[in-house]
Amino acid sequence: MKMQQFLQSLIQQLTYWRRQYKALRRKGKLLGRAKRPKGKRLRGEILRAVIKQIFLYLLKPSENGKHRKQGTAIASMAKSVKTNSGIYAIGLGWLHEKRSSAILAIAIIALTGILGHKLYNQPQLKVGTPAPQTIKAPYTASIEDKKKTEAQRKAVSGRSIPVLMIDTQINEKIDQNLQKLLDDGDEIRTVAGSFPFFDTLVLPISIQRYLRSCSEPEWQALLVAVENTRNQQRKAAGQRILVPSAYPLFPPPLTIPSLLKSDSQSTKVAPDEPKPIDFPQNANFTSAVAELAAYRNTTSEKNLSSLITRISQVRQKYTQANTKLLQMETARPETVFEGTMLLDLSDEEWAKTQTGIHETAERILTQGIPLGLPKNVLQDAVSLQVQWFVPKDAEPLAIKVLSAVLQPNLKNDQEQTEQQAQKAADGVTPVMRKVRYGEAIVNQGEQITAWNFEVLEYYHLIRREVNWLGLAKLGGIVTVAVGIFVWVEHRVNTQLRQRDRFLVLLLTLSTPGMVIMGVPYSTWSAIGILLGSFYGAASGVTVVSLLLVLVGISLEINPIGLLAGAAGGILGSCMAQRLRSREELALLGIAIALTQGGIYLIVNLLIGEAFGSNWYIVLQEAALYALSGLAWSVVALGLSPYLEKLFDLVTPIRLAELANPNRPLLKRLATETPGTFQHTLFVSTLAEAAAKQLGCNVELVRAGTLYHDIGKMHDPLGFIENQMGGPNKHDTEINDPWKSAEIIKKHVIEGLVMARKHLLPTAIQAFIPEHQGTMLIAYFYHQAQQMVQADPSLTLDEADFRYDGPIPQSRETAIVMLADSCEAALRSLKDVSPEQALTMLNNILRARWQDNQMVDSGITREEMTKIAQIFVEVWQQFHHKRIAYPKLQASNTARNS
Repeated sequence: MKMQQFLQSLIQQLTYWRRQYKALRRKGKLLGRAKRPKGKRLRGEILRAVIKQIFLYLLKPSENGKHRKQGTAIASMAKSVKTNSGIYAIGLGWLHEKRSSAILAIAIIALTGILGHKLYNQPQLKVGTPAPQTIKAPYTASIEDKKKTEAQRKAVSGRSIPVLMIDTQINEKIDQNLQKLLDDGDEIRTVAGSFPFFDTLVLPISIQRYLRSCSEPEWQALLVAVENTRNQQRKAAGQRILVPSAYPLFPPPLTIPSLLKSDSQSTKVAPDEPKPIDFPQNANFTSAVAELAAYRNTTSEKNLSSLITRISQVRQKYTQANTKLLQMETARPETVFEGTMLLDLSDEEWAKTQTGIHETAERILTQGIPLGLPKNVLQDAVSLQVQWFVPKDAEPLAIKVLSAVLQPNLKNDQEQTEQQAQKAADGVTPVMRKVRYGEAIVNQGEQITAWNFEVLEYYHLIRREVNWLGLAKLGGIVTVAVGIFVWVEHRVNTQLRQRDRFLVLLLTLSTPGMVIMGVPYSTWSAIGILLGSFYGAASGVTVVSLLLVLVGISLEINPIGLLAGAAGGILGSCMAQRLRSREELALLGIAIALTQGGIYLIVNLLIGEAFGSNWYIVLQEAALYALSGLAWSVVALGLSPYLEKLFDLVTPIRLAELANPNRPLLKRLATETPGTFQHTLFVSTLAEAAAKQLGCNVELVRAGTLYHDIGKMHDPLGFIENQMGGPNKHDTEINDPWKSAEIIKKHVIEGLVMARKHLLPTAIQAFIPEHQGTMLIAYFYHQAQQMVQADPSLTLDEADFRYDGPIPQSRETAIVMLADSCEAALRSLKDVSPEQALTMLNNILRARWQDNQMVDSGITREEMTKIAQIFVEVWQQFHHKRIAYPKLQASNTARNS
């Protein structure tokens, strides 16, 4: 009950403070009071008052009335609040004044807290340090000896059989070599010609093989034998037959004696005849003679002569093929066709042999050939497989060809081998050691071993504590990093609000936060794109670079992945603000993905990691880093519009969207106040040209100019550009310069109301009051002066005829003020020289300078002279001369018609 009452009273007090703070902020008095000389003393009073009220509530009476009543306490607090309301206001003002330092302090604490998360639970006792006292086991337990368990698991893993996989590159190489050998065989057989070369029903293939390959003397002897068989049919059996001196059907024969003998007689050769050659043991010779003789008997002498001629041609080609084969063997000693039946196979058998060789090779390679397989085992496997696919006569040739090209095609599958080894290691039972109650874990002064540490860890006797020294060191490094960021912010003149610093902090914390959660593919690309879009390349590159150092020294992360991610973030920071559409940002996401993946792969190539057995793991990681860069870029694109709205930011893309003339507010402006809209377009042209030359934000100037006069929609006819030549209501209806000045000034107030209603960014809203600054509404001020002169009872206050301000706070709003001031003057110029126009503009700009409208803008006097020159150049482009076309006379027109 006591606590509930205290909280209720405290809430009432805080509510009162909040109301006071808002009231003082609205009146603009808070900061002024905070700067009074007695501010320090008052801040001390507010602190003492708060503490006093807390103690009052902590010591307030119980229900039996021994202490003061609750009503007395509340009355006392109310009185204190009433008395010290000014003190509270000063205190709140001091807090508001120091909010920048508070944000920086929060940033240092938050970054240190996240980056140093491991320092919160550091063990006081470590391996290798002496034990401060003897520590005993508080109870009996079985504890795993992790070192021995790991040793056993490592041994089992080492004994694991490697998992092999087919090496497709070696298979391709084997196929290429095999095809080359078979192509060589085709080439040799092409030289030899088709085989069989004659009908096998007339001349068996074995006889054709013999006739093509027999020696030349044997061939000549065969021809003689065929002729002798014909003669034997004409003469009596057993006579000697001599070769005739000439035979019309055959080529000129050698002088060879009779080769055939009678079955019953054996005659001597005449002394003047050559010595005969006998082939009694050659069955092929006898068969060939018989087949040729039978062919002659079944056909004619002419057909036999044609066959003999064809055989002679085939023999010639066969000789050429053998010569080519010999040349091939000389050039390439590793050829496999020597001593084989390459030329003796028929065309059909050769085709089947080629197909069978391919099928055998494919089957053997599919099964795999391990490294170190004995040659005879491989040859036996080839012989066994060949029997199923190759003709019988071609088996030796196929075996020789396959033995020449086959080689081990199995390699270690690193991933599967590791998985198998890990599975085997996981199956090892942990080694458990029993520690009994009261047993000394470690004695005082002894070095703490790994086993001692495990036991102490099991019993929770490690005495973990916060590593304050480590946190202090890390906090110092983070403070330096934050200081560098602040220095860069001031160096490049980036005017960050407190909400901007808070957003930078949130984006910065996302990267180490993801790493702590175990995600190595962190938010680098998103940070780069968002910070580059919102605050420029300098801020983005600074944050990413500092974060690279902080994460690298404080967190455990792959350094190559860290470098790749930071490179993607830097690329995003440098390019984001140059892009003008969401499509370009999407392309930037692809470029970031290629950068992250490419850098990861290149660095691994440089250090040699990609050339080992785990090259595919490197490629996989590179692809993952590329995909993560693309994914976080997509996240950044999705978050960007919401962050722009939530933190009131303007990016080039959002400014381009706001400058779209189809926006509802601009369409209303063009419809309801057409004169003001045309005025706005011309002012925009002038301001954009000047902003471009002075290096200002052109997109901001364009969008801000389009909205700077939207307040005139509240009373369009109160402004002369919308009266379209009609009567001026200020002269006909109002006739009161004070009221007219209020109407003119009101377009600023109404413009701000419309801008807030349509949720325009603050940077755009700033153009509405700042383009008028605190300028004097001169026309109605002079009217009021004349009326005061005529009626002395009237009082004239110049403040009634000046805009409420503020004066321009940026170069962009100052340029729009100057363009707005010069627009009407430039429109009114007729037939004047550029020099005269420039003189008039310089006078107008000088008046603004002397009226102190440019004090806070950052525009220099020299730049104002340049701005005047730019305005004149734009005016000349709009008012260039045209050719005077001759007028057509009515008579000529009628005649032509």
